[in-house]
Amino acid sequence: MENINIENTKAQMRKGTLEFIILLLIASEPVYSSDILSRLKEAELIVVEGTLYPLLSRLKNADLLKYDWQESKSGPPRKYYSLTKKGEDTLGQLKITWRNLNKSINSILKLK
Repeated sequence: MENINIENTKAQMRKGTLEFIILLLIASEPVYSSDILSRLKEAELIVVEGTLYPLLSRLKNADLLKYDWQESKSGPPRKYYSLTKKGEDTLGQLKITWRNLNKSINSILKLK
């Protein structure tokens, strides 16, 4: 019988929601990548920078994100991410999916 690695399962659960969470963080205003990383770390959702940058690239390549360079007072220009129209539409669909999934899981939890 195979044992389930609980830490791996927890990591997979976080990983499965990461794209949704990134879109949520960027939805309200253009965001600098280190701000995204800080918010994810505060929420204990990600701790490795190497996870964020490929994800941002993948979301940009899928036309869900765009970025603009903005001058910085403390160094070189910074890349600020925002949602594209497709990103906004995708986020809307993911919110519905999340609410439905959350409702389903909560109904099952109530049975226990």
